Amino acid sequence: MVEIATLATFLVAALASLFMAWSIGAGSSGSTPFAPAVGANAISVMRAGFVVGILGFLGAVLQGANVSEAVGTELIGGVTLSPIAATLALTIAAALVAIGVFAGYPIATAFTVTGAVIGVGLAMGGDPAWAKYQEIAALWILTPFVGGGFAYAIARFLRDEPVPEEYLIVVLAAVVGVLIANIEFATLGPPDGGASIAAEVGGSLPGPTVFGVVVVTALIAIGWALAVGYDLREDVERGERHFLLILGGLVAFSAGGSQVGLAIGPLIPISGDLGLPLVALLFGGGVGLLVGSWTGAPRMIKAISQDYSSLGPRRSIAALIPSFAIAQAAVLFGIPVSFNQIIVSSIIGSGYAASGAGGGVSARKMSYTVLAWIVSLALSLGVSYVALRAVDTVLF
Repeated sequence: MVEIATLATFLVAALASLFMAWSIGAGSSGSTPFAPAVGANAISVMRAGFVVGILGFLGAVLQGANVSEAVGTELIGGVTLSPIAATLALTIAAALVAIGVFAGYPIATAFTVTGAVIGVGLAMGGDPAWAKYQEIAALWILTPFVGGGFAYAIARFLRDEPVPEEYLIVVLAAVVGVLIANIEFATLGPPDGGASIAAEVGGSLPGPTVFGVVVVTALIAIGWALAVGYDLREDVERGERHFLLILGGLVAFSAGGSQVGLAIGPLIPISGDLGLPLVALLFGGGVGLLVGSWTGAPRMIKAISQDYSSLGPRRSIAALIPSFAIAQAAVLFGIPVSFNQIIVSSIIGSGYAASGAGGGVSARKMSYTVLAWIVSLALSLGVSYVALRAVDTVLF
């Protein structure tokens, strides 16, 4: 009877998780990665939603473990989330995100899920995980400044052209190549962890491992730079659009790796009792992201690409490069992060590099968005805490 009850509660929580995954796919991982590319007219809204869904699914399966484990086991101490707690946390967070999707305001998904998990954990009598909270707070606070700052600097260089534009883009392509060489994949490295392409290939070369990693990283960076440079040589504008689409794809992949943890993380304690492997949860969460991207993302893609800033290819490139770097840092350290926050901050930075007051950025729209982020964190924590205490009072 215990096994049947556990399975039944897991199925209920899994339905809430799928709803959460759909909401994320429709509102965060499905809309933000290609929003700058759509704003630059490099890809249509519908095609962007289709492509980002596939790439988000791949990212979820190949890079989703770190953030999933952090959300499921590291946000609260002293207790393990019960099936009822996990279900409530996922349902409340998903409802808030869905409201944001249909209202046209990008709710920070990481804020709602983190708040909801902490809320139910505290209601169960758990202890705050202050060390983890410090890591999360540091990333959340630094993201607007780091992402927006680097986006501003890149956009200024591309706009002022102290050197020819195509040369600057080649250098940026080399930087992206360095990042690609060193991001971790679950299919590489030891069975209980991941490894980067540079570490896996470089470790097999003769000599010190560090030397091999540096060599492989340099080769990948040079390869990217040469490929992008050749494309720019044929046609600069076309080459910029191609590079922009590649960046959007990389950010979409990274979004899947981070955002799937927000959907399936609370299920990890329950799945352990059933002997369900993490990869199965990642696959299911990835499917939820995929469906959400295909069915609900176009609305938010339009909101971000058109309402927040009038983007061109150069400013879009400037927005996506720091977004990719921040996203991969979050995946590496297992920190839940909102892609809405990353992308919108980068869009603002690149927008202010343009001529005119704010470069076309809507200050009113942004003030409402920041307020929505703060309210979503506080509301999800408070509602989740009260809801679980009420359920415990009624049932027990």
